[in-house]
Parts: sequence; structure tokens; C-alpha cells
Amino acid sequence: MVNAIVLLNVKRDLINQVAQELVGIDGVSEVYSVAGRYDLVGVLRAKDDDQLATIVTEGMLKIEGIQSSETLIAFRVFSKYDLDRMFSVGLEE
Repeated sequence: MVNAIVLLNVKRDLINQVAQELVGIDGVSEVYSVAGRYDLVGVLRAKDDDQLATIVTEGMLKIEGIQSSETLIAFRVFSKYDLDRMFSVGLEE
């Protein structure tokens, strides 16, 4: 599985509309409206690099209102949630 984070700059009056369109794309698992340098952050999950490329180029970047994007491909995930689950095996009550 390939995970990616996409940082998006969007036309101000279209942020909510773009966010709704993004979550409708297969492979976009979450979209966050954020403060700071970017307007939206999308979390993508794909089976391989080809599917990831399709999600970004044929899905996301065709949405009206996206002005620019930066895609960060994840190498590893470090998650407190996953670590807690792994180390709690056998400790259930």
C-alpha cells in the first residue's frame, strides 16, 4: 500500500466545495481544512504507485478551484494508535 499526503492551495470561496469533491474520489480517505500556508490537506491510500498517480492526476487535479498542490509520499508510518494496539495484545479484560 502507498500512502500520500497532498497539500492544496484552493480558491478561498471554493474550499468547502473542493473538500467535498475530494472526499468523493476513490482513494482519498480524508480531507482536512487547515490553517496556515495551505487550505486543505488530503490523505490518500492506494494499492501502488500507478493507482496513486491516477488518483492525483486524473481525479484531484481536475477539480475546479485547486490552484496548486504538493504531494508527499509516505515511506513509513509511525502511529501511537498502531503501537498501542500491537503492545496490548493479550492484555484485554
